[in-house]
Amino acid sequence: MTISSKKLLFVIFLALLLSITNLHSQSEAEKITNLIEQKRSFNKKNKSSIVYKIQLYNGNETEAYKIRSNFSTSFPEYNTKIIYKSPEWKTQVGAFNTRLEADRVLNIIKEKFVGAIVLEDKI
Repeated sequence: MTISSKKLLFVIFLALLLSITNLHSQSEAEKITNLIEQKRSFNKKNKSSIVYKIQLYNGNETEAYKIRSNFSTSFPEYNTKIIYKSPEWKTQVGAFNTRLEADRVLNIIKEKFVGAIVLEDKI
């Protein structure tokens, strides 16, 4: 076998190897695309909405209602709720769609209610 035929055989081997690798990577890309579509479909079917709430207080009932009254006087544009989860009462504000929106309102509220925090809640 001559050197040129060895080179030709080597080039053919490399071309074959590259084509197999290319086919494999295409099938991997198709699998990834398929998985992404499955995930999107799953998310649409199993939708659990996440909202963000600002918690002003967590403690006894009397104080929870007192803080709600003070808050409603200072910020009448926001809705407040009193929630009881044994053994504590919580005073919460709003149901914001994004964390950014909740954080913006939190910055305003923190001027008067220093201990306020943002919580994530599933509905």
